[in-house]
Order: sequence, then C-alpha cells, then structure tokens
Amino acid sequence: MIASESDTIAAISTPLGEGGIGIIRISGNEAISVVSKIFRSPRGINLNNVKTHTIHYGFIVDPFTEEKVDEVLVTVMRAPNTYTREDVVEINCHGGYITLKRILDIVLEHDVRLAEPGEFTKRAFLNGRIDLSQAESVIDIIRAKTDQAQKIALEHLSGRLSDKINQLRQSLMRICAHIEAYIDFPEEDIDGLTEEAIKESINHIIDEIKSLVEGYEKGKIYREGLTTAIVGKPNVGKSSLLNALLMQERAIVTEIPGTTRDIIEEYVNINGMPLKIVDTAGIRQAHDIVEAEGIKRTMKAVEQAELILLILDSSRPIDCLDEEIISKIINKRVIVVINKKDIKSKEFKLPDSLKDKPALEISALMSEGINELKKLIFKTTMTGRYTQEGLLITKLRHKVALEDTLNALNNALESFKRKEPLEITAMFLREGLSFLGQIVGVVTTEEILDLIFSEFCIGK
Repeated sequence: MIASESDTIAAISTPLGEGGIGIIRISGNEAISVVSKIFRSPRGINLNNVKTHTIHYGFIVDPFTEEKVDEVLVTVMRAPNTYTREDVVEINCHGGYITLKRILDIVLEHDVRLAEPGEFTKRAFLNGRIDLSQAESVIDIIRAKTDQAQKIALEHLSGRLSDKINQLRQSLMRICAHIEAYIDFPEEDIDGLTEEAIKESINHIIDEIKSLVEGYEKGKIYREGLTTAIVGKPNVGKSSLLNALLMQERAIVTEIPGTTRDIIEEYVNINGMPLKIVDTAGIRQAHDIVEAEGIKRTMKAVEQAELILLILDSSRPIDCLDEEIISKIINKRVIVVINKKDIKSKEFKLPDSLKDKPALEISALMSEGINELKKLIFKTTMTGRYTQEGLLITKLRHKVALEDTLNALNNALESFKRKEPLEITAMFLREGLSFLGQIVGVVTTEEILDLIFSEFCIGK
C-alpha cells in the first residue's frame, strides 16, 4: 500500500514484551468502522453509534471465524478532539506479544496500514493540533532521563517555546510591515516609522534571541546528558566509583587489575542533570587481545567525553603510568578524584599539571565524599553556562535556526548602516522571519519533517 496522509493507520503503542496491558492505536476516517467489524460487545453495542470519548467492554474476534482473540476495552474518540484530530480508537488488550500482534494483524486486514515511526504525532502537527516544536518535544518526554529534563520537554509541549517564537515573529512582522508600507507609499506618513525606532526594535529582538541561544548548552545537557568518562590506571577504583555513584553493584570490583574489559554506560541524576557515566578499562600495556580492545575503546570514550573523572590512587605515589594518562586528558574538562583517602600514603603528591583542575578526596569503596563529588560535578559543568531560570532550547535544529535569524537581523542593521535601499533591508528581515518559522513549522520542508519524525518509535 502506498503511504498517504488520508490512510487509516494502526500500530502497537506500548513496549513489546510481557505486561498487564497492551494498546493498539488506530487513527483515520475508517478507524471506528474497522474496529466495529472485529469488536463484539456482550450488550450488543455497535461502536459506530457510540458517543465520543467512551470506553466499551467486549472481545476482539476474527471476523471470518468469529473466534475470540482477547478480552478488551475499546476507547472511541471522534475527531477533532483527539491526539491526531482524526477519529481514533485504542484497543486495550492483555500485554503479551502474541495477543498484540494477532489483533494488529486482524486490524491491518481491513484496508488499514501500519503506521510509520512518529506518524500519529506527525498527523497531529499536519492537522494543526500542535506545532513542530511541540511535536518534537513528545519524543523528549519519552526519552527524558531526569525530572528536570521531563519538565523542560513538557514546557515545550505546552507551547511555551512556541509562544516565545511566535512573539518574536509578530514583532519582526510589524517591522517588516512598516518598512514595506513605506516602500510602497513613500509619500505617505507611516506612524512610528523612524530608522532609529526600527533599529531599536531589531536590537531588542536580537537580544531576546541571543538569550535563547545562550541557553542551548544547558538545555542540551538536560536533554541528552553529559557524557562523562571515568579514567585511570587499573585497580585505582574506577568501578567502585561507578557503583558508588549509582548506589548499586553495577560493575564487578576485584583486586585483580584489568577486571573491567569493556565499556559500561549508566545514567546518574545530579540535580536534574543526566550524567552519562562511562566506566572504562584501566589504561596500561595490554596483556592480551581482549584487554587491548578494551583499552582501545577506552581511548575512544576519552576522546568523545565532555567531562573526565580522573581517578588517582592516593595509597601510592604517582607513577609514570599515571603521568602518561594525565598527558592524554590534560586538555579536556577534568575533575581529579583522589581515591582511597582512608589509606592515603604520605608519599602521594598531586602533580603540578593538575593543580588548576578541580579536585576532591574520596573513598569510593566506603562511599565517602560521593555527595560532595556530585555537587562538584554539577558546579564544574554548569559554571559559566546560562543559569537564569527561563526558557531553555534543547535542540540543535532550533539553535541553528535562531543563529541564522541573528545573522539575517544583523545583516539588516548593516544594510541600514550602509544606506542601502530599504528593499534590501526588508529582504534580510524576511529571511529572519523564515528562519524563525522553521522552528514552529510555519516554514518547513518534507525532508525536515521526515528527519524529525524518523526519531520516533512506531505507535507514537
């Protein structure tokens, strides 16, 4: 079947696997009539005749054999007050994969096609229920790693970002209207039209956009997490630190050097900031092929990490292997974690090369100093970032569109400065409008939509 926006679509909307409930969602003009053909109510209810937003008990049957497939609750929601602004039916059945798959197969036999990834949300956007930035926030809510990340995504879904972008667009449109009115009717007096007033209005918009752009780095961390590598030589306590941060036995800890052979990744919530912790293999001369591969992956993780937790063993002096590791990470953002403070040697001395790096003494095995380390991580990663309580953008696509808008507005100001014809100034202002429109979907392309919704799971 060739995909069309007028098709009735269906998909399993709950995670596959065993569960108390599984949901199959159907959306489109034929959603109610299709489900009515396979639904049997003990009370003889016909779904075609029921009121909107009502739930009905019964059974899904194979319409060709009348064999009962499962006991279900069916929710009927009529357009336009639905997620997609189309007729929507949700079949709540038992959560086993076989049951879900069989019901979905029966639905798909009735001129219904399987939904593409994110197609329900895409239809919500195309049908005007939400704009593009709100649609994007749906996947952020699903993937949120912390309460703060979920809160930011929910603010975007509620339209806070959209309201701000539309406010900026309205301000810019008023400026465009003034300029283009003057271009069309130069002999007329246009109320409020002076070059200085226009420049002031443009600069005000620029300041507001800059504030949004400055918030991106913080927003990105809340959305994606901060990739953090635990690095050090073997047996300094890297896995013990991971376990202490997670407050669970995630990594194997032994006194045998080289126990960790592969990369272990977990998320830690620090003041609402998702910290993606990577426990790496100890860096040393490899003793076998497996350990060599682990060290190779460690070096790759170090390159990609946004923060390094360098673990030093304070029970012994710094040696040449420590120095070699330090040389590999010295130009990164580093927090020095001085481990085993409970058995610290008098001969241990922090190298001069690390004196300007934030450092903290802990005992990972005894979980001492872990809360202080979390505070230091947050302070180190958020210092110098946009920290005011306000609207945060979290997506690179939005940041790029805002930066393009800034360039267009600065070009407009330069056009004034060079005394160029107002038509050129108006052209730059219209460019800025276009870039702002890309964020909320006023201006977009099919390629952008396909890219955005391809990140979604099927069924959302």
